[in-house]
Amino acid sequence: MSGFVKIAIDDYYSDSNWTTIINKYWMLAERVSDPRVQGWFLFDTPLPTLAMVVIYLAFVMVIGPLWMSNRKPFQIQNTLVAYNASQVLLSLYMFYEHLMSGWWGDYSLSCQPVDYTESEQARRMLHLCWVYYFSKLSEFADTIFFVLRKKKSQITWLHLYHHSLTPFEAWLLVKFIAGGHGTFSNIVNNLVHVIMYSYYMLAAMGPQYQKYLWWKKHLTTLQLIQFFMVLFHSISALVCDCGYPKIIASGLILHSTIFIVLFTNFYLQAYKKKPRSKVETNNNNNDSKLTDENTKLKNGRVNGATNNGHLQNGFANGEVANGKIRNGEVGNGRIENGEVNGHVKNGYVNGRLPNGSTDKDKVQ
Repeated sequence: MSGFVKIAIDDYYSDSNWTTIINKYWMLAERVSDPRVQGWFLFDTPLPTLAMVVIYLAFVMVIGPLWMSNRKPFQIQNTLVAYNASQVLLSLYMFYEHLMSGWWGDYSLSCQPVDYTESEQARRMLHLCWVYYFSKLSEFADTIFFVLRKKKSQITWLHLYHHSLTPFEAWLLVKFIAGGHGTFSNIVNNLVHVIMYSYYMLAAMGPQYQKYLWWKKHLTTLQLIQFFMVLFHSISALVCDCGYPKIIASGLILHSTIFIVLFTNFYLQAYKKKPRSKVETNNNNNDSKLTDENTKLKNGRVNGATNNGHLQNGFANGEVANGKIRNGEVGNGRIENGEVNGHVKNGYVNGRLPNGSTDKDKVQ
């Protein structure tokens, strides 16, 4: 870290152009990178990853929506089922490999350094981190499918932030810290993705499976638990000194905190209880509002036009206030499944209610 600071100070007072400055930083970064990944596909420089993220954002935010503007949504149900099933299998594979590469064995939960040796286990973890990187690129398809199906509401700022950031995190993981303490977040993420993509797979299989999807709300809760686990686990690497880079642990703490805030906000916006809405009824003589406290309305609706208190087609025409239909009092005012304390016959309640009815005119 002191080397970076020295170069930064020297560059501040130098006349070097930006190309020379970037090369200096890159040469220093190469010196501290994992030598085992030299020459690996996409890992000589972060520019290919940057280019893919830029292309992804350009398509899902500009190019894709423009291209789909005059087209009907694609019907890709089978593709969605296959894609989500493959993500479930891939996440299961990575979860198992994380266990076998250290977390089921000798990895410490309090603090675990990175193993840069050529041992079989260290190599297995390095290869797994490489696969994890490509899994994050494959998740671009989540948003692309939203664009093709014209599900614009699903493409939130949180969604784009998450899918744009994770490829860079995975690239840094492979390039510098392939293993150790930081891979705890990966294994937790794999387990969450097994559950999450299983849900998406069932949802894509058709409406007959909707009855099995009652647990949608709990997916966000599960993701929040994930980030809290990573947060506290990363803090332990600052408290305990095992040689794991504290700057990486600090970055994981910041990363987890940001996502906790974003997912909490999403949870509150999506699932918080909304106040009871009022049913407004317009009357030719008066405007009044009907709330649940005044009258219970089930499987029916209050229609606003006054028609001498008639009930037509199962609707109550006329002003409903505190259980009364003006120009014709309805006993108790309960409207349930088309009944108003009596049977609806041909759209009327025991016949037409005359103007100015008295207690004798109450529905029997």
